[in-house]
Amino acid sequence: MLSTIAYGLAVVLSLFCVLIGARFLLAPQASAAGYGVPVKPDEDPAYLTIKGLRDLSYGLLGLALIAFTSAEAVAWYLLIVAINPLGDTLIVLRHGRKAVAFGVHFATAVVVLLNAALLFAL
Repeated sequence: MLSTIAYGLAVVLSLFCVLIGARFLLAPQASAAGYGVPVKPDEDPAYLTIKGLRDLSYGLLGLALIAFTSAEAVAWYLLIVAINPLGDTLIVLRHGRKAVAFGVHFATAVVVLLNAALLFAL
């Protein structure tokens, strides 16, 4: 049962990363607003593309690790990946809305860290 929950949550988190990355690549302005730091329509969207590729690749890497490695390897991956939403929290706190920083990014970091703990427990 614990294994199903731990791996299921890891798959869901990885798929969310893939979807967020794809959204940043396909609809960068709307994605930036949802991220918590909107950009002006005339600004260069380079950082939005970078974020999209980053999230997409992290999600795909997570799915590959889930499919081909051990629970411990996936747990270490999630532990390291938690740096991203924690960093995003700080970025949004500095440049955006606190509600989004804590309600989206920090909450995501907590879920990722809890998922890592579940996988380490297997």
